[in-house]
Amino acid sequence: MTLSELAQAELRTRLRGVGLKLACGPFNYRIRSPIGAIADGLRLLYADYRIPAESEFIDFTVNIERSGGLRRFWRPQVKFAYDGTYPFVPMQLDHAFPLLEWAMNWCISSQADHFLMLHSAVIERNGGAVIMPAPPGSGKSTLCAGLVCRGWRLLSDELALLSFTDGWITPLARPISLKNESLDVIRKFSPDAVLNQVTHHTTKGSVSHMKVPTAHLARVAQRARPRWVIFPKYVPGANARLTPRSKAQSLLSLGGNSFNYGVLGLKGFEQLSELVSQCDCYDFEYSQLEQAVAVFDALAQELAA
Repeated sequence: MTLSELAQAELRTRLRGVGLKLACGPFNYRIRSPIGAIADGLRLLYADYRIPAESEFIDFTVNIERSGGLRRFWRPQVKFAYDGTYPFVPMQLDHAFPLLEWAMNWCISSQADHFLMLHSAVIERNGGAVIMPAPPGSGKSTLCAGLVCRGWRLLSDELALLSFTDGWITPLARPISLKNESLDVIRKFSPDAVLNQVTHHTTKGSVSHMKVPTAHLARVAQRARPRWVIFPKYVPGANARLTPRSKAQSLLSLGGNSFNYGVLGLKGFEQLSELVSQCDCYDFEYSQLEQAVAVFDALAQELAA
């Protein structure tokens, strides 16, 4: 059963009561919230996601609730509650849906240490995955969204989940976070892309999320082998260009982009070293998405050949 099969009234009833169960890649969530924007955003962006059976284990329970006291009436706020704690500071009420997305990411990045976790977008084509780690403002998510709109399969926009058994990547395939100028860039680049309503004045600026194509969700259980590590950077006016990057430098940068490398010790170092040894590593500058797609498509074609 998928979320789209629930009537809107039933969706809201579950969110306000026992919680809405939702399967996202290898994790099952229970989401509770009385806030209408949460129900509307889930209905739009998660329509094709599976609802776990009653017997399935729930990994994370996420509560997005209104603040109490005077905040119920004066400048109302919303907060994320997890296991009796409040990991984030309260936010404006109209920030509820971005808060849900950030909370869902936090649950994984703070607890899923059975993976090596990298702060990175991951896409796949012809059996090879591209890991794209980059700091905020680098154009990572814009590039990821553009490539997904041109046929690359989305594994994740934020979290690369690497197996300690064989080094392959497990997909999450959750909506892609877009901010500020990226919103208009993607709307023009792919008018058919489905975006949630824009939330303004967050700590990251104006934020929305792009729906994952249904065909990608049909392959969410299909893992991918890492083939490239590419560090993207948006540079105004620059032509799309790949520049080889040393494996030593790439290893250091990936360690700095990992959520749990520091706590895994030798195990994390060995896994990261293995990743770098089997991948081609590059820096990538771009300013135009069409040029960027052509460069990435050429890599995929070489792999297929």
